[in-house]
Amino acid sequence: MLDKTETAILKLLEDDGRLSYAELGEKVGLSKSPCWSRVRELERQGVIRRYRADIDAAAVGLELHAFVQVTINSARHTDFEAAVNRHPSVLECFTTAGQADYLLHVLVRGIGELDELLRAEISRLPGVQKVETTVCMKTIKHRGSVMACLR
Repeated sequence: MLDKTETAILKLLEDDGRLSYAELGEKVGLSKSPCWSRVRELERQGVIRRYRADIDAAAVGLELHAFVQVTINSARHTDFEAAVNRHPSVLECFTTAGQADYLLHVLVRGIGELDELLRAEISRLPGVQKVETTVCMKTIKHRGSVMACLR
């Protein structure tokens, strides 16, 4: 379980991962060194997995998000998951309960690239039996805060 200081640190870093330890410490009531120690421990525990920039996909020419439901041969889960983890166009992959086995979030330049991705790549991943795709028309909310989900 996280204490109040760790929760505050995580909320602040999730909002702005570029805060200095001095700034972060000031906001949570710690000096720089204890703040650094807390952050390092959260990293060591795997609570903080990494730091990265939030790139605007459309600004770099990637305009089409799609959600792909994939049903696979049950003996191929390990191979499929390994292939998905290596695939650069798959942003996220989730196992699901329901009609499909997996839900993939893919990102491409446009509909032609999506067609090529589905026909030539996704459908040929290990064990794939069925693919159903939903094309995103407009993003209403882009990745909310994980820490805000804590209640």
